[in-house]
Amino acid sequence: MNVILRLHNLTKEFGGLTAVNNVSLEFREEEINAIIGPNGAGKTTILNVITGIYPATSGNVYFQDNDISGLKPFHIAYLGITRTFQHVQIFPNMTVLENVMVGFHPKTKSEFASCLLNLPRVKREEQYVHARAYEVLEFATLADKANSSSSGLAFGEQKRLEIARALAGDPKVILLDEPVAGLNLKETDEASKFIMKIREKGTTIILVEHNMHLVMGISDKISVLNYGKKIAEGIPSDIQENENVIRAYLGG
Repeated sequence: MNVILRLHNLTKEFGGLTAVNNVSLEFREEEINAIIGPNGAGKTTILNVITGIYPATSGNVYFQDNDISGLKPFHIAYLGITRTFQHVQIFPNMTVLENVMVGFHPKTKSEFASCLLNLPRVKREEQYVHARAYEVLEFATLADKANSSSSGLAFGEQKRLEIARALAGDPKVILLDEPVAGLNLKETDEASKFIMKIREKGTTIILVEHNMHLVMGISDKISVLNYGKKIAEGIPSDIQENENVIRAYLGG
């Protein structure tokens, strides 16, 4: 598999704090790549830099061999990198379907004037987005809740809805930030199967997660951070036996 996303000597500082320290990572197409580490290791900061929420202090982010460092989040989403967040970020006053339709925004082409005049091409685009959003909900097994208020969903369903919204527009890479945090065993199992299903359709996944059972069970490669530095990288069995990883989690 080819490398689709690459971080080169990435550093992110906040004042006197170095959250990410000279980290280089490669993520291959159609793989599940996990980033793990203790709290404060810099995992979410890396996702924020990749998606343009934070600018890197130094270093570069390359997507399909193009330097995307410094691009705005909407531009990065348009190129094909989307994400979810640690805490569920849905629009509670919208229906489930409308939430997914929002995810198509970076891919729509109708400008403000066309929308204001309600031109035919705007109606055609809206119909297309409506149909595609429903297809995404079917993929996420939420189609039966399409017209329900998103605030009425169970917590596990809200997590799945957020992932579904990130899948709108067929991203090439999706970043999942703690997708099973707060879920029970049944919901975690359902989320695991859903993530595998996303990979099977050809989407590259970068997963930040504290649930080691999930990470070890579905990841193709794992990168381990501690105090902002990469301390290990490899397949799950290698990571489980790595002394630096064991010390980072257990001390000693």
